[in-house]
Amino acid sequence: MTQALIVVDVQNDFCPGGALAVPGGDEVVGPINKMMEGFETVILTQDWHPEGHSSFASSHPDMSPLETLEMSYGTQVLWPDHCVQGSRGAAFHPALDVSGDLIIRKGFRPAIDSYSAFFENDQQTPTGLEGYLRSRGISELTFVGLATDFCVAFSALDAARLGFQARVELAACRGIDLGGSLAKSLTDMQAAGVQVHQG
Repeated sequence: MTQALIVVDVQNDFCPGGALAVPGGDEVVGPINKMMEGFETVILTQDWHPEGHSSFASSHPDMSPLETLEMSYGTQVLWPDHCVQGSRGAAFHPALDVSGDLIIRKGFRPAIDSYSAFFENDQQTPTGLEGYLRSRGISELTFVGLATDFCVAFSALDAARLGFQARVELAACRGIDLGGSLAKSLTDMQAAGVQVHQG
């Protein structure tokens, strides 16, 4: 099998009631669980921040959530504290099937955020996912999860850039849409050759 399903950040803090809730975030759980039946390889990603992470607005005096700050690696959106290691918010949604092949944890380095399943936000520090996929002979990736316009899009764009065949199933994704970010992410993905499926 050359195909894998990549389930991005379906965690409590990104679902209703969480610290960084994506509207309708929990609606993806059922469709994702069903999709898993059609893939031999399932990989889940998990946002996994230490307390006081540099992407948290609370780490920067006089800054508020959703403001931006220039970091050494570029512009960083400052978020509410979320997905803190070992917290309930960092745990996967309780109804999500987590019996996949691999869990990739990201964002655990205090000084740099990580949206993509492949690289941290410097676009250089790898998570190890590319090597795992190549060693397994997997070349076709389907992305689902949260949020469409951030971690899902960054992952799919990196997959395309690395030469994988990338597809995003929007029915099993939900977005934040921060200042038009959802429309931009869809345009960027399509321009990069990612198959964006509306079904």
